[in-house]
Amino acid sequence: MSRILLQGLKLFPAAIGAALLVANPALAQQPTLALQESDPFFEVNSVDELSDVRPTDWAYSALQGLAERYGCLLGYRDGTYRGNRALTRYEFAAGLDLCMNVMQTLIEEATSEIGSGDLDILARLQEEFAAELGTLRARVDGLEVRTAELEANQFSTTTKLQGEAVFSLSDSFGGDGGTGDDNSQPVFQNRVRLAFVSSFTGQDALYTRLDTGNAATLDGIDQGAFTYSFDNGNQIDLGWLAYYFPIGDKIQVYLPAAFPLHVDYVPSISPHFDSFTGATGTISSFGESSPIYKIGLAAGAGIGVNYAASEDLMFSVGYLGGNSASATPQNGLFNGEYSALGQITWTPGDKFQLGLTYVNAYFNDFDDGNAIFDLGVGTANARAPFDSATITNSYGVAASYEVSPSVVANAYFGYTDAEQETGGNQDAEIWYYAAGLAFPDLGSNGSLGGLLVGAEPYVGGVDDAALHIEGFYKYQMSENISITPGLIWIGAPNGDKDNDGVLLGVLRTTFTF
Repeated sequence: MSRILLQGLKLFPAAIGAALLVANPALAQQPTLALQESDPFFEVNSVDELSDVRPTDWAYSALQGLAERYGCLLGYRDGTYRGNRALTRYEFAAGLDLCMNVMQTLIEEATSEIGSGDLDILARLQEEFAAELGTLRARVDGLEVRTAELEANQFSTTTKLQGEAVFSLSDSFGGDGGTGDDNSQPVFQNRVRLAFVSSFTGQDALYTRLDTGNAATLDGIDQGAFTYSFDNGNQIDLGWLAYYFPIGDKIQVYLPAAFPLHVDYVPSISPHFDSFTGATGTISSFGESSPIYKIGLAAGAGIGVNYAASEDLMFSVGYLGGNSASATPQNGLFNGEYSALGQITWTPGDKFQLGLTYVNAYFNDFDDGNAIFDLGVGTANARAPFDSATITNSYGVAASYEVSPSVVANAYFGYTDAEQETGGNQDAEIWYYAAGLAFPDLGSNGSLGGLLVGAEPYVGGVDDAALHIEGFYKYQMSENISITPGLIWIGAPNGDKDNDGVLLGVLRTTFTF
């Protein structure tokens, strides 16, 4: 009985609940909620009016009955139902009060039509089943006690667990990456992420993510890092700590405390390919989105803000510090390394998106694996062009267009000017660009095919264009499991076209929950 009651409570919408009316013409004159224009709800005539309710939802038929058969379903004025949101006691009381008013009216009408003989029958039935009614009342009382105890001792009413586990078989073929010897071997690697997502107001989100893995990049070449490339020896480390919250209706704030990227809050203009360093989109880190979003110091902290000036126009600004926890000279949040971004995103309609991006960054040095571009994209020269302090100015443009529901095109172009600040007066011009086609729902619902051609970040005049050609197919086996075979061709390994090209092959299995 407890499971039935708890499932029934989920049918109440987030703000007021739904009142179940009996199909009786007399109810048309009974009082209902007096909705004002200022109220955040509206009376739903058809479940199709709710943008977040789909036929695959487990309660779809119940909601359809409430709306279309009984005419008693309420939704938010923005066209949402928010059926997965937790129900407050106030919301439950409001919905229950409305139901009880309707039931009281029905009882009064039914009583007026029942004769004295019928009342005698009802009295005898009540007396005959007195024991059963008492047992039922005792069970309900016990259920209330157990529910109260569960609420008092549960882990959290606001925290959800999200996870992703990746198993990968990969190898490189053909070239030697300029090493003179091709000793590549197949490798079986993994990466696991567990994220605790907490909300305190229903509109905010605190992410605390733990990462573990042994997915080191393949030896011999600079380019071609996978989206899941992460190696900490299968130890458990903090992978991300960040808080999102709104200010009013137009401003969204991103407040990271550990391991942030600009792509965490800025629209990357790369639909379907970008899974934000996850393993459900493209197979390469370069293929996800423009490398301009990976300029910065992922170990630091900072802030990012999105401002929706209109339905079509968004302004984004962000600042990520380097070693923000250190107060030593040339460190800290504001007196050391940093990456500052500004972007204008224009979305005229549902099919086209355009982004113009600028990033100014400063790096003390490139020791201990520090690099201009994080997550392994680009040649070694592009990631660390000098051996001393460097300032960079980067400019990027990205666009996407939905040719049809089954074909989406996207492209980006970027340029980074790197200037040596100490130890010399050198300058490096870094280029990167790509164009791709995504084929959503190819072969089955949720599956994805993709093709991408471009050049990873390379230093003009020093490196040859770091050609990158990628193809993959993600087969969605179930809601939580996908298998992705893919190939990446690197035409100038280590930025040198004289090196034999390298073919990277990968078979990725991703579990999400």
